[in-house]
Amino acid sequence: MNLFEKPRQVQTRWASFENLTAGKSCGALENKGAKGHAFDFLAAGETKTLLDVKGRGLITRIWATINDRSPEMLRSLRLDMYWDNAAKPAVSAPMGDFFGMGLGRKAAFECAFFADPEGRSFLCFIPMPFRKAARITITNESSNGLSHFFYDVDFLLNVEHTPETLYFHAHWRRERPNELGKEFLILPHVRGNGRFLGCNIGFIADPAYDKVWWGEGEVKIWFGEDEHPTLCGTGLEDYMGTGWGLGIYAQRFQGSLISDWGTRQWTFYRYHVDDPVFFDEGCKVAIQTLGGGMKKEVIALQEKGVPLIPVTIDPAMLIPVVGLADRKQPVDLKDPSVPEGWCNFWRRDDWSSTAYFYLDSHEGVFSPIPSAASRVEGLVAVGDTAARMDA
Repeated sequence: MNLFEKPRQVQTRWASFENLTAGKSCGALENKGAKGHAFDFLAAGETKTLLDVKGRGLITRIWATINDRSPEMLRSLRLDMYWDNAAKPAVSAPMGDFFGMGLGRKAAFECAFFADPEGRSFLCFIPMPFRKAARITITNESSNGLSHFFYDVDFLLNVEHTPETLYFHAHWRRERPNELGKEFLILPHVRGNGRFLGCNIGFIADPAYDKVWWGEGEVKIWFGEDEHPTLCGTGLEDYMGTGWGLGIYAQRFQGSLISDWGTRQWTFYRYHVDDPVFFDEGCKVAIQTLGGGMKKEVIALQEKGVPLIPVTIDPAMLIPVVGLADRKQPVDLKDPSVPEGWCNFWRRDDWSSTAYFYLDSHEGVFSPIPSAASRVEGLVAVGDTAARMDA
């Protein structure tokens, strides 16, 4: 849509507590228009409808801010989105995780899909089309009331959609810990035609592994019912656009917003905008739960009984990587036939992710996300001194 063109019959609307219906000439009706309803209270256990509109349209921007930005609240607020009167939400995720950053943490950043200018707000710019209706709700699944919830949903009405227009979906999941020797599913298998937009991931390292590196896993993408992936990366930090570790950075399509050995927490994202990932007849996305360290470090972990499965040794001596996955497990790394070098191994940690994708179905395709108690369990509250300050 060009800046200098006005599409026929397209109308701009904002939904907020100042105009909950987003109706024409229906805004600022309280307190004689003098900021009469800028925010609302969200009681423990309460669900509020943020948008409920009929017709064809396109959501272009969502903004929100809340006064309690603690990890517990960010993981306990559940955001749901429904398209075309569907019974199941196409989007269901903790509020904090949905807006581009996991683990109940906040940081100032901007990328192609999300932004948080000063670490106190939530912005999403992902286009979300609908043909018949759109409904967005927020549910407070914490045990505490939320005194200040501000938001607006910006959208266009009477937008013409082509038959190829897809519906926006988002799915959150967590494994604490992941199953040893198994990949973590970022996007469980979905059927249909669509586009994988990318993901943000939260990771909490198990202290049993001390400070041995955890990010060696390759991201893999399967199409349809294929047994083997078609797209396969080379390592976690590689998929995030960097290499040889994962520090703090925020760019349009990739970033790492938290890199904290003190709390053993990392959050990072990758979005496929200029490098689209289209799929026909289904898609699945996973990451290997691999770490790595020098052989002597991994032997020390084995001797402590830390759960791990060695898979490769890289001698770094211009000779091929030595595969260990086919050997009898557990591999005895002290065996003279195992050379010195960097050892990659399966490990167990706390993984969570929000996957974003478009699909040719308006109906939600996954079961409800887990309870707030299980979403919050194990999060570490860290130094956001403004976490409970008024907005």
